[in-house]
Amino acid sequence: MPVFDAHMTGGLIQLNHGRPQPLQYVVNSAFLAAVFSDYLDAADTPGWYCGPNFFSTDVLRDFARTQINYILGNNPRKMSYIVGFGNHYPKHVHHRGASIPKNKVKYNCKGGWKWRDTTKPNPNTLVGAMVAGPDKHDGFHDVRTNYNYTEPTLAGNAGLVAALVALSGDKSTSIDKNTIFSAVPPMFPTPPPPPAPWKP
Repeated sequence: MPVFDAHMTGGLIQLNHGRPQPLQYVVNSAFLAAVFSDYLDAADTPGWYCGPNFFSTDVLRDFARTQINYILGNNPRKMSYIVGFGNHYPKHVHHRGASIPKNKVKYNCKGGWKWRDTTKPNPNTLVGAMVAGPDKHDGFHDVRTNYNYTEPTLAGNAGLVAALVALSGDKSTSIDKNTIFSAVPPMFPTPPPPPAPWKP
């Protein structure tokens, strides 16, 4: 967003103060921005003030879209942080199912360490999993043992799915204002009924 200048060089918002695994926070903020934009549109409200700054519904939706586009590869590394998406994506995902070969041998927890510690790409591609993401300087180390970069999480991937759904379609695909936000209380109190007609 224009006045919220907490972005990395490549445009990813920093919501975890530069600590590792930023993408789980980014996708959830993208989801909330897109849904809030839809809610404001449904309430016939053109935007929202945050202090002295006004953010239109288009700005909220554009913010969400730019964050997801960064994750999909519109970033300084030209790398998708979604496994299997595009040509350049993480190949050393910190995930047991992706890193241990399917060879009909049962391994205990310590038995899988030899695959965790290998430098070879994962034998199984965890298609669609979003990894933890880049560091605060847009750097990324595709190393399986460094979960700060390569670990997919439930919180992150759930947020990714929610954000992608919230951004699906375009603005001309209107939401059903009668049902989607029917359980949400109105933003402003209902005005009182008009007074009874005046009688002399």
